Amino acid sequence: MERMRGALEKAKMLVGMDVDEEATPQQEPSFFDDFNRDCTLSTQQRLYGFVTCLVAGLACTFLSMLVFFRPIKFGITFTFGNLLALGSTAFLIGPKRQVDMMLDPVRIYATAIYIASMIIALFCALYVHSRLLTLLAIILEFGALVWYSLSYIPFARSIVSKIMASCFDTEF
Repeated sequence: MERMRGALEKAKMLVGMDVDEEATPQQEPSFFDDFNRDCTLSTQQRLYGFVTCLVAGLACTFLSMLVFFRPIKFGITFTFGNLLALGSTAFLIGPKRQVDMMLDPVRIYATAIYIASMIIALFCALYVHSRLLTLLAIILEFGALVWYSLSYIPFARSIVSKIMASCFDTEF
């Protein structure tokens, strides 16, 4: 029964509902706790923020395909779209929980590579002005985005790894 209660509390936390106060131990408030308390949104406001950021992010990502042959503009719009889409989930679950989930040991490396690839793509596009480096950084960013997204689906990364290993494990 305790296991079911713990699973229910985790599900409540994932969708942004409050968990029973006696079930959670009291901790010293952090910056994110103060930020979450000061920026409380209603469920409707959270959904509007989520949909707005997600639609804007997807629009930027898809519109970046129009400038695909101009890698610098493509890199900027693609990365900005990814940032908006990533930030949209903070409306649903809150910024503290978003950061906690991103820094979870299961996905810490995927998060670090994803954020680093976005920074590298923007650096190559805005400061280096190299089309080739920007294109390579965008390829790295896309791969990191896929791997980061798969970290939220149970066993997805191990399945994809096994499929890729079996596809490329051929003898000639």
